[in-house]
Amino acid sequence: MEVKRVFDLIYYQKQKFPLENALNSKVNGEWKGYSTQEVIDIVNELSLGFLEFGIAKNDKVAIVSDNRPEWNFIDLALQQIGAVSVPLYPTISADDYAYIMDHAEVKLAFAADEELLNKLKEACEKIGERPLFTFDPVSGVEDWNKFRATVPEKLNELEEIKQSVGEEDLLTLIYTSGTTGKPKGVMLTHKNILSNAIAVGDRLDMEKGKWRAVSFLPLSHIYERTGIYFYVYNGASVYYAESIEAIGDNIREVKPQIFNCVPRLLEKIYDKIVAKGEDLTGVKRNLFFWALNLGLKYEPHKSMGFSYNLKLGIARKLIFSKWLEALGGEIKAISSGGAALQSRLGRVFWAAGIPITEGYGLTETSPVITASSAVPEKMRVGCVGYPIDGVEIKIADDGEILCKGPNVMKGYYKESEKTDEVMSGEWFHTGDIGEILEGEYLKITDRKKEMFKTSGGKYIAPQVMENRFKESGFIENIAVLGDGKRFPSALIVPNFEVLRKWCSDNGIADASDEELVKDQKVIDKMDKIVAEINSGFGHWEQIKKIRLITQPFTIETGEMTPKLSLKRRVINEKYTDLIEDIYA
Repeated sequence: MEVKRVFDLIYYQKQKFPLENALNSKVNGEWKGYSTQEVIDIVNELSLGFLEFGIAKNDKVAIVSDNRPEWNFIDLALQQIGAVSVPLYPTISADDYAYIMDHAEVKLAFAADEELLNKLKEACEKIGERPLFTFDPVSGVEDWNKFRATVPEKLNELEEIKQSVGEEDLLTLIYTSGTTGKPKGVMLTHKNILSNAIAVGDRLDMEKGKWRAVSFLPLSHIYERTGIYFYVYNGASVYYAESIEAIGDNIREVKPQIFNCVPRLLEKIYDKIVAKGEDLTGVKRNLFFWALNLGLKYEPHKSMGFSYNLKLGIARKLIFSKWLEALGGEIKAISSGGAALQSRLGRVFWAAGIPITEGYGLTETSPVITASSAVPEKMRVGCVGYPIDGVEIKIADDGEILCKGPNVMKGYYKESEKTDEVMSGEWFHTGDIGEILEGEYLKITDRKKEMFKTSGGKYIAPQVMENRFKESGFIENIAVLGDGKRFPSALIVPNFEVLRKWCSDNGIADASDEELVKDQKVIDKMDKIVAEINSGFGHWEQIKKIRLITQPFTIETGEMTPKLSLKRRVINEKYTDLIEDIYA
């Protein structure tokens, strides 16, 4: 069958790879699965229910929920009648909900549970009442089953409406979290997203209809959402993780062949592995760090030589096999996106037999522009792959990456001026700085808007520096500062688990986090680490002063976006006094 709209994917799956467990989630401690046919039946019921309720083409419906099958049911049902979904991050504020729902003219909204329902109610107090429904049963509120109309005789009518939905029709409005200003509503069509979900398939040697995928990145973000459509198209069973805390257990239960993640998660996995290695003693400890150091030298696309390959075989059998077991034992590829991946992580995971396929893109590009391959010969560590089919890139005179193709958004909703700011004809301005290596591989060097100048006129690329500093096990997170200042500085959140072990080994008494960051021995240790890493940068780039802070950068506390990028404006405002002290 021809796949031209995103909702065609589930019918394509039924024709090509009908699954007993297409979508799965934990219910009362047990995995509950919906077959391909069950998904289709529920989606059709919901489409009819929405029509009866009065939802029409181009009407906007908000969804605020963690990942679960109901999210997909509502999404696909809206698509079939030409309505537009407006996903909301569960972690943003009621004020953000109010702005987005008012700007998008949302007609009704779904919340996962009572807590999120209350946030929606708070938002509606500011903008006027909207019909609100839930996924979980909540006293006094109707749930999503209200829309499950059972009117078989109307299926022909639904089929006619489905045929009226075109590939250029608006599918979703995604409001970018952004690091400054009000969020913008990115208009994505069926063609935008579908072209992406299909094109990324050539980067994997996938056994269609056989793979299992674990999903835990938010469906509110286009990265995971397009990923789900990719899984549906290729017949992969999707298992939604119970929570961030349960990811490890869920992965071991499901034994997936693939999942999407962000670099921050891979950094945490790596840090935990290294921490366990630090706890080993004698021969086991020596073997662990011998294997780790071997992996850090690995280049997937190069012949490493007989001696190296022999050693790597031993390392994989004795050490890296345990890494695979921790990921379920059957992993074929991990897709990393949303931010730059540290090169050392790419090397060591590939050496361990765990291919990391790094991709690059934005919400405005549905999202993938380039992606690397799970085939070693086509992998370049430190690059974000090469353009997917149908997409072109070029580097502007100022180093900015431009992109064009069927994945580029229709524009920003109600904001044509802002659309014009990022479009030059068909070319979309990404706001990222990069270079093309070997004629095809894209390397990101920084965010154009995040680069800053010191008062001496020298450019600083903070993201590159931050990634390098986070390679230290002692640094949990870091924000490089210095826009318009005499020199770069940094706020550092230490990895207190690693730091406390060092304190114990160096005769520093147990103390609170607040006491540790003021301890002169600790400050001297962190200064020494910074000085060592500084040596890899130009003199003008080197961090001259640091301040240690105890509060982690998180989504909940406002310093990070939902895709775990730093909100520099928030950090600058929150730590104004500390920053002023640095430059006093």
